[in-house]
Amino acid sequence: QVQLVESGGGLVQAGGSLRLSCATSVRIFAISTMGWYRQAPGKERELVAEITTRGSTTYADSMKGRCTISRDNLKNTMYLQMTSLKPEDTGVYYCKATRTPAYSWGQGIQVTVSS
Repeated sequence: QVQLVESGGGLVQAGGSLRLSCATSVRIFAISTMGWYRQAPGKERELVAEITTRGSTTYADSMKGRCTISRDNLKNTMYLQMTSLKPEDTGVYYCKATRTPAYSWGQGIQVTVSS
């Protein structure tokens, strides 16, 4: 079981930026895919972005051009840099680590974008 700890959330004004971090309990190169998901109140959890060990990335259409996902193999940490934030980006952001067939979730971190 991979332990994941998110940090970097908080309150930001619309148009602002935030960088989320997800620290892993295992060597990150052993995790095939890592991703960020978010869940807004009353909505289902949705993919924001994900990255593979090879560095291939996938972004939600709503976030393309506004966020960058990356992973630091030396620090065993994944990042999500978000810019031009909108109120609709508000939600709880979760880190996910996949080592097929198993996967783990972080505890989630709140991101609130005020208008």
